[in-house]
Amino acid sequence: MTIAADIERMLRDAGLRVTRPRLAVFGAVHRHPHSDTDTLIAAARSELPEVSHQAVYDTLHALTDAGLVRRIQPQGSLARYEARVGDNHHHAVCRSCGAVEDVECAVGEAPCLEPSDAHGFQIETAEVVYWGLCAACATAAQAS
Repeated sequence: MTIAADIERMLRDAGLRVTRPRLAVFGAVHRHPHSDTDTLIAAARSELPEVSHQAVYDTLHALTDAGLVRRIQPQGSLARYEARVGDNHHHAVCRSCGAVEDVECAVGEAPCLEPSDAHGFQIETAEVVYWGLCAACATAAQAS
C-alpha cells in the first residue's frame, strides 16, 4: 500500500472526507515532520498549487482535532505539526536554530513521569521537551 492510500484510509477512518487539500496537507505533514505552517503551505502547494492559506490552516485544525496530526509548540517557537501520533514520544529542541527531533520515551508508557502532587488529577500523559544545542550548532559554538 502506498503512503497516499494510507493517508486516504486514515482520513476515512477518522470520519473526514477525502479532499485534494486534505491529501496535500496531510502528505506534507508526513514528508516534513515538525514543520511550521509556512513550510507546510509551500509543501502542499508543490503538490496542489491552488491550495489557499486558509485551506491549509483549516485542514491542519481538522487533522489535529481528529487526532491524525499532533501540534507542538516549543516555548518561543511557532506551532509545528507532526504525523507521529498515538505513541509516547517527546522532543529535543535546539536553542540556537530551533531544530526539533523526536526522542523516544525512556520509560515507554504514558505517563512516563509521575508528579510529586497530582492535585486530584488523573494523569494520562506527560510532555517532555529537552532543550540544548543540536550537533551542528554545538560544533559551531565550539569553533567560535
